[in-house]
Amino acid sequence: MGIFSKKDAAAETEFDTPTAAIEDISGDYTLDVAHTRLGFSARHAMVTTVRGSFKEFEGTATIDTAEPSKSKVSLTIKAASVDTGNADRDGHLLSGDFFENEAHPNITFESTAVEFDGETWNITGDLTIKGTTKSVTVPFEQTGSAKDPFGNTRVGFEGAVAINRTDWGLSFNAALETGGVLVSEKIKLEFDISAIKNTEDAA
Repeated sequence: MGIFSKKDAAAETEFDTPTAAIEDISGDYTLDVAHTRLGFSARHAMVTTVRGSFKEFEGTATIDTAEPSKSKVSLTIKAASVDTGNADRDGHLLSGDFFENEAHPNITFESTAVEFDGETWNITGDLTIKGTTKSVTVPFEQTGSAKDPFGNTRVGFEGAVAINRTDWGLSFNAALETGGVLVSEKIKLEFDISAIKNTEDAA
């Protein structure tokens, strides 16, 4: 029997309690690229998880807590900025087997509906990859708000959703002798968001 319980282990991985600097987070925001992660993960050879992220992107959000349906999100990602920690793998991802970067350099998301139940923001929108557009819904939890040392008002969110990459034409794969495939069709998209309130709204 281990010295530490599962409860103890969970506590060790928890961050400090988030702050809530503003009661109403309504306003227009711009993503802070330096403190935002747009990531993904997939199973490789049915035995391990490979993770990656995109390094170049831009995005804006309008948050309306009184009428959440008026909120909106827009995001553009440079596919060529993909980084999985392996140059050969990144190059393969940019080929026609996956993103086909030369013909489709951008991955975009435009919200079409936003709902808020008091705890979770459910953002539905059009995700376009490799020229194919499909609707996805991403649930987000607010992780806090703060006034940083530089005078910025910022808010944080975390969200994740699983998609099937073949729905967007990313269908490359190879069968394994032992059964299964080289790369999982299911991909988990992961969002760790830090957004800065636009100056005219920050007062």
